[in-house]
Amino acid sequence: MKNYIEETYKQVRLQEGKRVIEQFLIQCYLNPGIPTKELARSVLLPIPVATAIKKELIKAGALRQGSGVECTEGGNEYVERVLGYGGLDLELLQLLLHEGEVWKKELADLLEVMEEIFSARPQVDVLIDQSKCTVETSLRRAILCLRDQALLGKNVLCVGDDDLVSVSLGLLLKRLYPTGGGQTARIDVIDIDERFLSYIERVAAENDLPITCHRADLRQPLPKRLHGKYDCFFTDPPYTLQGMTLFLSRGISALQKQKGLSIFLSFAHKSPDFTLAMQREFVRAGLTVREVISHFNEYEAAQMIGNRGQMIVLSTTEMTMPGIPHTFQDALYTGEEKQTLRTYRCKRCNESVQVGAKAKLATIEELKKRGCPRCKNVTFELITRKPS
Repeated sequence: MKNYIEETYKQVRLQEGKRVIEQFLIQCYLNPGIPTKELARSVLLPIPVATAIKKELIKAGALRQGSGVECTEGGNEYVERVLGYGGLDLELLQLLLHEGEVWKKELADLLEVMEEIFSARPQVDVLIDQSKCTVETSLRRAILCLRDQALLGKNVLCVGDDDLVSVSLGLLLKRLYPTGGGQTARIDVIDIDERFLSYIERVAAENDLPITCHRADLRQPLPKRLHGKYDCFFTDPPYTLQGMTLFLSRGISALQKQKGLSIFLSFAHKSPDFTLAMQREFVRAGLTVREVISHFNEYEAAQMIGNRGQMIVLSTTEMTMPGIPHTFQDALYTGEEKQTLRTYRCKRCNESVQVGAKAKLATIEELKKRGCPRCKNVTFELITRKPS
């Protein structure tokens, strides 16, 4: 079968990457007869660029122009067989793609099933900053992934999953493919907590969900077999700057080398200064912020963050690369930050600076914000760590 996306990309070298051509085709599949202007708006492209893509897809035989734009028989077959849209409950899909929370009504029975599954999950381990999101939040994340066109036919990774997002994704897929035929998406989980991995594996087996679990200590680089194979990833990391940076770095190493891939980062609402430090880490990793949704996540008994957190949707670029490709030895979790005295060395001038609860600077975020006291550089390496 022709690879319409690859053929079109060779002819129209888009700064947005191949993913936008895929989105273009899917819009034509789901909305046959869609006007070119509406099509351009739906994929966030200028009309001349959308027109150029349309012409190449028509030339390749994937689309045809009538009163609007629609897929040919070959185009429909490509979307169904290669992109994973065959066997879908298209009526349900269209309802779930609508903005707002109509999905709560359409998936009310699924939420009931999930309540039972979530009520039996292991207790959180506060030493590694675990906190349980609500059932609705977990499914809301899955719906976001669906609307982002990052679920159907994709390989999805959960970097840590005490929130059972993998289960929500799997159950949503099962509902969308009522006969099971045509479903090609895969969901992988990496976590250090054997309790959650075992529970997710048991739920996946009982419900025939396409989930595979891998035990991994994220302080170490991911196994090579997990590198470069995923289309997106979810993570809800420890709410420290270094925790966020590490989890993002491990997820990035697992992504395919492609522009426009999605990263779904759940994180606490933070101060403007901390947020600036976060954004610096995004830039260093070659990521762009596509969307920030305040109060998207709700947690059970997480008073420290007001039981609410934001969803930050990031996108990969040509510059995207793991910020921490090596073994990580610094404080990672909130409790570790408070209990250790750490010495960092400036990577530019070798100046040594102490950080910890009993030092002048309590966290690495504060050190990076102020910069090296000698040269104002903002990149450091950990030299020593000891109890404070």
